[in-house]
Amino acid sequence: MSSAPSAGIFQPLKADDPEVVGGYRLAAVLGAGGMGKVYLSYTPGGRPIAIKVIRSEFSEDPEFRRRFQQEVRSAERVQGLYTAPVIDSDTEGSQPWLATAYVPGPSLAHAVAHHGALPPRSVLLLAVGVAEALTVIHGAGIVHRDLKPANVLLASDGPRVIDFGIARAADSTALTSTGVSVGTPAFMAPEQASAGTISAATDVFALGQIAAFAAIGSSVYGDGPSHAVLYRIVHEDPDLSGLPEELRPLVTRCLSRDPADRPALTEVIALCHAASGTEPLRQGEDWLPRAVAGSITERVHLLPAPAPTPPPKPVTPIATEVSAQPPAPVAAPGYAPTATAAAPTQAAPAQPGPATVPPGYGTPPPYAQPQHRQPSYAQPTYPQSMHPQPGHPQPPRPQHSYAQPSYAQPGWGQAPYPPAPARPKRTGLIVTLSVVGAVIGLAVLGNLLPDDSKKNGAAGSPGSGSGGGTASASASPGGSGKRADPKPVSYERIEMPENHQVMFADNPPRPAETKSGVLYGSGDLFYYRDTLFGDEKFGTDNGKLVLLNNSEKGSLETCRTVTRFTEKLGLDELTDGSQVCVLSKAGHIAVATFRGRTGDKESTRYLTVDLTIWRNAQDAAKD
Repeated sequence: MSSAPSAGIFQPLKADDPEVVGGYRLAAVLGAGGMGKVYLSYTPGGRPIAIKVIRSEFSEDPEFRRRFQQEVRSAERVQGLYTAPVIDSDTEGSQPWLATAYVPGPSLAHAVAHHGALPPRSVLLLAVGVAEALTVIHGAGIVHRDLKPANVLLASDGPRVIDFGIARAADSTALTSTGVSVGTPAFMAPEQASAGTISAATDVFALGQIAAFAAIGSSVYGDGPSHAVLYRIVHEDPDLSGLPEELRPLVTRCLSRDPADRPALTEVIALCHAASGTEPLRQGEDWLPRAVAGSITERVHLLPAPAPTPPPKPVTPIATEVSAQPPAPVAAPGYAPTATAAAPTQAAPAQPGPATVPPGYGTPPPYAQPQHRQPSYAQPTYPQSMHPQPGHPQPPRPQHSYAQPSYAQPGWGQAPYPPAPARPKRTGLIVTLSVVGAVIGLAVLGNLLPDDSKKNGAAGSPGSGSGGGTASASASPGGSGKRADPKPVSYERIEMPENHQVMFADNPPRPAETKSGVLYGSGDLFYYRDTLFGDEKFGTDNGKLVLLNNSEKGSLETCRTVTRFTEKLGLDELTDGSQVCVLSKAGHIAVATFRGRTGDKESTRYLTVDLTIWRNAQDAAKD
C-alpha cells in the first residue's frame, strides 16, 4: 500500500481500498463523492490518471448498470479541450469503474474555499471554458446533470469539466428512494428540483451558478437544509448583491427560471466576450490568481510516484517427485532373476527436490540441471554356489524341462515345505460383535446420565461432567439461544465540530480529532468537510450507515432489518429530524438524529445530533 506525501491532496490507501483496479495499480486516494471513490493511478507509460470506482450500492442495481454502460460509451466520444477524456472503463465487472486523464489542479470549490473569490477576468475565462466543454458534451448527446464547483477542475491552461453524464446513470434507479442523493441541491436547476424535463438548458443554469459562485465565493441561493435551498431555487430570485457589474448580464440570463429564456452556449460565449471589453479572452498561464496557480504547481510537485509492482508470488512446488523410470525391484535373499530379466539401465540424473527451488521461481525447467553420463561398468558374475546379492542380477541358469525335485534347497526360489492351510476369515463376525458391544455400552452410559443431561444431550458429550448439559446454554435468561437486547442509552444535542468523530463505547460519547483524519480513523460516527471536493460528509469508519425513510422509525429492530448500507452521507441529504442507523463493527447499534448544522466558512462548523445507543447489541465483526 502506498503512502501519500500530502494528507490534504493525496490520501493514502486504506485497508478496505483495492490495490489494483482493472490492471492499474493505485497510488493514492483523490477523494470521494456520492457515486463512488476516486483514486490516482498511472498508465504503463507513466501518465497519471484518475479512476472512479462506483459504489457497490449502485453497481448492484441492474438499471444503473445499463445506464452507466450507455453513458460511458457516450462519454468516450467526448474529446474536448476543456474536458478530462475517458481513457478506459469496465462497466460489466463486479464493481464498475471509469478512468479519465488526471488534471493536476484544484477544483473550483477547493480554490474558492482556500483562496476566496476569483477576479472578474478569471471568472469570464472560466465561463468560456465551461461553455466550450458543454458544447462538446451536448454534441455527444449527454446532459451533465451535476455541474457544480466540485466537478470543475482548474488547470494551468483553463478549466476542465469532469463527471459528465454519470449522474444520469443513477437517476430514477431504485436507490433514489433509499436516501442516496445524486445531484447537488445548491446547484440544481428549477426543473431538476421540481422533477421537470432535463435538457441542455439545465446545464446552462448550473453554469450561471458556477460563474456567480466563483465571483462571490458562495452560492447565490444560500445555505441550509436541502429542501430550503430547493424551495428558493424554484420560487425566489438569486442574491446577486455581491456580483461584479460586468458579470450581471451573463449570470442573470443563465439563471432564468424558464429554460426557454436561458441563452444557448454560443450566446454564453458571446456574452463573456462582450463583458471583457477591449481585452480579448485568451487562455494562458496567467488566467488564474497567483495563489491558485501556486496550488497547481504544488500538486505537480507532490504527485505520488507510481506504486511499485510487487514481486511475483512464490509458486509452491509440488512435493511429489516423478521418476523417469519405475524403480528396480530389490532382490530378496534367495531370489535370482531369470535370464530374461532386463539389464540395468543408466540411472536418471537426480532432479532437484522442493527444498532446492528458490522461492518465487516455481518449478525449474527440465534442462536446469546439467546431464552427466555415468560410466558403464561391467556387471560382476557370481558362481552358482554363491547366493546372489541384492541389486546384482544372477547369470542365467540352464532351463530344464523336468520338474524340480521336492528336496530343493532353500535359497533357490522353491518353498522347502508345503504351504500351511489357509485359516478361514472371521472379519464379518468381529465387526458385528464390535458394533453390538458399542451399542450396549452407549445404552448403559445413557441410563447412568442425570435427567438434565438427557434433555440437553446435544449440548455436551457423555463424560463431560455435570456441566456438560449446560455448556451451550445461551446468555439469555431462558437459555433459548437468542441474545438479550441491551437497554438503550440516549444522549441529546451532541455538538460535533467538523473533522471530529465519536465512539459509541464512550460514556458519554465525546467528539475528538484523530491524527490521521476522520476519513482514515476508526470512528463510529464522524463529521467531515471535504476541502478538495467541497462536500460535507456524515459517516462511519467503523461500520455502516442507513438513512431511514420518513415511514421508518429509528429503533433497534429497524436498524437490524434494513440493508441499504453505505459508509458516508452528504450533509445535503439530511434535514432536521433525519434519522440514521449506525451499525458499528464493534457490535454497537445506534440511531443518530440530525438536529442541524451551524457556523459558516469564516468560523468552525459543527453539527448537532441526538444519539440512542444499544451497546453490544450484536457480535463484533471479525477482521
